[in-house]
Amino acid sequence: MPLNSAQMGLLVLSYLSGAIPSGYLIAKRVKGIDIREYGSGNPGAANVYRVCGKAQGIATAILDILKGYIPTYLAFSLGPDSLFFPIAAGVLAVIGHNWTIFLKFRGGKGVATSAGVFAGLLPLPTLCATGAFALGTKLSGHISVGSMAAAVTLPLSSVLLGAPRSLSIMALGVGVIILIRHISNIKRLLSGGEFFAGSLKKG
Repeated sequence: MPLNSAQMGLLVLSYLSGAIPSGYLIAKRVKGIDIREYGSGNPGAANVYRVCGKAQGIATAILDILKGYIPTYLAFSLGPDSLFFPIAAGVLAVIGHNWTIFLKFRGGKGVATSAGVFAGLLPLPTLCATGAFALGTKLSGHISVGSMAAAVTLPLSSVLLGAPRSLSIMALGVGVIILIRHISNIKRLLSGGEFFAGSLKKG
């Protein structure tokens, strides 16, 4: 599908929006630290929560969600007759977050930004995934377990709730990326060295 200049511009902005290193900037502003040198070394909301505090972690999560939601919302307004354009904008926002040009392509794991993207694309499955995240985190005490539970729940609920095939495939692809990005967490879980939710200890 040919794209006009406004749509091409939005795709570029989608990547740049996702690439804004919210957690890095908040940690630098509040603590004067490079968040990548503390905790898990990940510049995402969970590590900011552990290292800098609850308010900073929540602020990072909200900003990361908006980084995904806003480009997807704008994409619907510029290309309302096709899912291709909103999907492309959402994927680029997630890629921007995970591999941000502003931090030498060392970004987060894409959970919150993906939640923002799918809040615009698949509201009900995203609600199911959010519930899985909350339950997984509560039962295990690990944010990483909640994140992985959400990554599995989103594509499953998309299929079960009859979402368009293209969106279900996108949800599966993003879910797989999130799981791959959590391999280090899985190794720590198996060795008993994973961070607990709210833990501030340095690893």
